[in-house]
Amino acid sequence: MHGVASAQPPSDQVFKVGVKTQIVTPPEPYDWRGARTHALVTTVWYPASADADEKPQRVGAPDRPPVFEAGMAAQAAPMAAAPPGRFPLLVMSHGTGGTALSLAWLGTALAARGYVVAAVNHPGNNALEDYTVQGFTLWWLRAQDLSRVSDALLADATFGPRIDAGRIGALGFSLGGYTVMEIAGAITSRTLLQQVCAGNQVPTMCKGPPEFPDLDVRAAELVQSDPTFLTALAGASQSYRDPRVRAVLAIAPALGPALTPPSLAAIAIPVALVAATDDAVVQADLNAKFIAANIPHAQLTLLPGGVGHYTFLDVCTPAGRDALAQLCVDAPGVDRAAVHDAVIALATGFFAAHLR
Repeated sequence: MHGVASAQPPSDQVFKVGVKTQIVTPPEPYDWRGARTHALVTTVWYPASADADEKPQRVGAPDRPPVFEAGMAAQAAPMAAAPPGRFPLLVMSHGTGGTALSLAWLGTALAARGYVVAAVNHPGNNALEDYTVQGFTLWWLRAQDLSRVSDALLADATFGPRIDAGRIGALGFSLGGYTVMEIAGAITSRTLLQQVCAGNQVPTMCKGPPEFPDLDVRAAELVQSDPTFLTALAGASQSYRDPRVRAVLAIAPALGPALTPPSLAAIAIPVALVAATDDAVVQADLNAKFIAANIPHAQLTLLPGGVGHYTFLDVCTPAGRDALAQLCVDAPGVDRAAVHDAVIALATGFFAAHLR
């Protein structure tokens, strides 16, 4: 089904936006997927007080010119007084090898519309530190990261009293889109994905991510040398459904063929998907269209006209376009900011309709 229900934001007020880093430390034992940092480093955007001093969010290495721009926010600003019913919470998942800040454009916009948005940096699969084999292969564990961040924010002295625990949603991009499908109840089958990848026409997703070109070789070595990794692989087919999550939005979701059709058909919460018909990295036919076709009530929006996979990342600076052409340079005629505006409008309407 194409399109999305229209609705008003959770309140009529447009807020200033605050932003802070929240260090979430789940109870041990926790599978850190070989990551050096044993914490879920989480960026939280939230409605801030009217006198908050917003400044441009710029993303990049501290010793180099910024490569991304992502709206205005006030660092550690006081939180706004919550409207009746408190603020809804959205947990957000980045794409392969990305960071929470790669979706700052969306987190900031939703916070301005009355949501607390918490974006986690997934262990072993984020650009803040070295990538790990486990972080790039144990995809299903990313759903647990979102659940533990929800736990932490609900228990937090500042955020907890201002969040409505009955209005929690999830959204993600690329591998993050797969992640929120898992949290909605989809089940992973590595066998199904292997069957697709053994076909005559091997899709891009089977060739290994550009961020980790020797992943297959390294993973095969780890299977032989690390019994813990072998055990973790066996957990793929478990359910990672978080019953607190009432609606999910997947943007250009990846690994569609890894999700079992019966588990997709059993998803009972509202699901919206956004994808680009010209996405050469994560093809819509195998992913967003496949997922939507197997969830009877899913809402699928397809963006035509040269929109690519990385159009869904932050707007790039001139330095970013020079240094990161693959991520920053869109097809001729594509206005990345305008695409973002369309996704923001869709996300706002979707969550307002389903997190009442």
